[in-house]
Formats: sequence, structure tokens, C-alpha cells
Amino acid sequence: MKMIVGLGNIGEKYAQTRHNVGFMVVDALSKELQINLNKVKQEAFIAQTELKGEKVLLVQPTTYMNDSGRAVAALMKYYDIAIEDILIIFDDMDRAMGSLRLRQKGSAGGHNGIKSIIAHTGTQEFKRLKFGIDHPAHTQDAVVNYVLGKFSKDQQQPLADGIILAIQIIEDWVSNDNFQATMNKFN
Repeated sequence: MKMIVGLGNIGEKYAQTRHNVGFMVVDALSKELQINLNKVKQEAFIAQTELKGEKVLLVQPTTYMNDSGRAVAALMKYYDIAIEDILIIFDDMDRAMGSLRLRQKGSAGGHNGIKSIIAHTGTQEFKRLKFGIDHPAHTQDAVVNYVLGKFSKDQQQPLADGIILAIQIIEDWVSNDNFQATMNKFN
């Protein structure tokens, strides 16, 4: 089984914010697959389905971004999912709006959700799909307000295009089970 995890913060206050782009990708994928993430297990909204003949678990942690690892590790244990079979989707301020980048492993790069996953799984060796959201001014207050802010009008089209591409990337990886090939195709 593959586990596709979109990172974000739960609640109406955070809906459609830049920090929730991971949730948005999983929502779009669940809509395409005509399923709902309405089951709660191990501190996450989940939905289990098939995609390209492969069992897939879609996940949105309910722990808030900074403690996402708690839900990810618990679901991996509960469903006996290997670290090689998870993909984490999250916002990346160091990438242009709507641009995507796949990585097989790496540090948290200052992202608290990724820091939490590394801490709870004990490894940096998990697949990631970074979704570019641009970068604001470099003061800490500006960064926090930016990531927790809504997408601007100018960002709407790159956001929509990026979500479509993210779904194509997920479908490609799930169908060929070769992340390196998917990276070569889309990076």
C-alpha cells in the first residue's frame, strides 16, 4: 500500500492558505477518485482506495502542521506501511509559485512539518513532493503571515496548474512504483 500524505493545518481558519497546499492536493486527488476523507484514524483524516491497481491511503493529519509526524508514524505502524511507500506533499517557499520538485530524501530545510516527520519516523529517507508557494520578505513575522495567508489572485492559475501536475506525478509514481523514473520524468 502507498500512503499519500498532504500536510496542512485543520480548521476553517487555515483552509485555502499557502501552508495547506498539501491538503489541497490530497483534496483534489480524492475528488478525482470520487472518495471522501471522512474517516478519522490515528489523528488523521484518511481514505483508502485503489489508484492504478495499487492500494492507496490518502492522509491529512489533524495534528496541525508542526506535529504531522505523530500521525504519519502512527498510520505507518497501524497499516504496516514501509517508509519507501510514503509520499509527503508540502509547501516550499524556496520554489516559484506552482512549481514542483520531487526528492527521495533530505533534511527538513526549515519546514516544521517535515522536521516532525523526521523526528517521529527516525529517518530523512522518505519521498517528498515540494509545492512552490513563492517567498515573502525575509522577516520572521512576514514569513508566518505569508504561509498562513490566502493565495493572491495572481497565484490562482499557477496553484491550479501545480495541483493538476501534482496529481499526474502521484499517479505516475503509483502506477510504475519507480520513484526515480517519476523524478526523471517530472523534475
